Amino acid sequence: MADTSIPHFQNDLGVEKIEIGAREFMCIGAAPPFDHPHVFLDISTDGEIVCPYCSTLYVHNPALPGRDSNPKDCHWNPKAA
Repeated sequence: MADTSIPHFQNDLGVEKIEIGAREFMCIGAAPPFDHPHVFLDISTDGEIVCPYCSTLYVHNPALPGRDSNPKDCHWNPKAA
């Protein structure tokens, strides 16, 4: 079941742009406890979207697997309750 969940991304590095392999994802801002409200985003045919909370620009890179990012380590795995 976990393999079908929507990927979560965070920007602890404070970079302006993150390339990701997913088109549908959730931005959490920074890793908890410094996260912003978790927002679901969908990259349209434009190939990019800006998070309305943290202003991170997410760009779809089809060469990356769905949970990978450039820069690395921006994918966040929520811990099960």
